[in-house]
Amino acid sequence: MITAVDTNVLLDVFGADPKFGEASAEAMRRCLGEGALLACEAVWAETATAFSNGDKFRRAMLDLAVAFEPISEEAAVKAAEAWRRYRLRGGRRSRIASDFLIGSHALSAADRLLTRDQGFYRQYFAGLKVMDPSA
Repeated sequence: MITAVDTNVLLDVFGADPKFGEASAEAMRRCLGEGALLACEAVWAETATAFSNGDKFRRAMLDLAVAFEPISEEAAVKAAEAWRRYRLRGGRRSRIASDFLIGSHALSAADRLLTRDQGFYRQYFAGLKVMDPSA
């Protein structure tokens, strides 16, 4: 089973979030026990901002066994389609946000997405299995 990991879960773990840190860490351990963990470039970039340099970030991701998996052309186009539906429903973001790329990437490259933002992903990515560590 391949699990894509969202930024919020990684930041919970790396920041030892008092509310979600332990649940997110446990969910990641469970997912890793069932298969591979991966993250796309949007998650990679967002999470790297929490570190003082790239080497520390890369070592931390290696320690967690999270692999870098780039977004495919097909996933990028699906992200644009989801964003278009969002805008038609009254969404205010004027550009494709990382959440749309993350959701589309998870749908195309993984069996599920580990995130605390389950409502958004379920609304815009039908068929995406979402696992919420805080549930």
